[in-house]
Amino acid sequence: MIHDRFVYLIGGRSANGPVNNVQVYDVDRDTWTPATPFPGTPAFGMAGGVAEEEIVVVDGAKPGPSSGPRYLPSDECWLGKIDHKDPTKIEWSKLPAHPGTARFGISAGGADRDHRIYFSGGTLTPHDYKGASYDGTPAEVSSVTFDYDLRGHKWETLDENTVDPRADGRGLLETPLGPVVLGGMVKNLAVTSRVTLFAKK
Repeated sequence: MIHDRFVYLIGGRSANGPVNNVQVYDVDRDTWTPATPFPGTPAFGMAGGVAEEEIVVVDGAKPGPSSGPRYLPSDECWLGKIDHKDPTKIEWSKLPAHPGTARFGISAGGADRDHRIYFSGGTLTPHDYKGASYDGTPAEVSSVTFDYDLRGHKWETLDENTVDPRADGRGLLETPLGPVVLGGMVKNLAVTSRVTLFAKK
């Protein structure tokens, strides 16, 4: 969210498959408005956050080949600069690959105070709501926590062996103590209500 008002929804899935749409929700007016689509491969299950009027969004699931798995992991990373005057106008540019191997269901969120977007967990393979991968392999949760430094324009690995890593946390909340993940799916594919605080670099 920017200006305590605008919330961004990026990517997703339609009846025809993954999309690269970007929508903005105006909290004050209770309205949705289309924004500049990201120019990458359409995907769902992406992760991202907003800070300092910039968006960083990564990974997700893209359509697989007709003879293979229904969905494959996407490894694209994008930076979006939001126009100061028009929250629906975004200038997108591609970023290099992020640290670690998670590609789907990463928990993520932005922190204006730290000038960073935080990412943690996720799985290498796209999976359904039960944790079953579309390619038939078990969904294993990544233990990598990393961030994107908006001022330094670089990825940073915070922890390669995160304690109690998650997938499908649906968000990462910044607190005075550091980034927090609420709930999600843990290593044994069980749903958890635990709250985990991740140490910052």
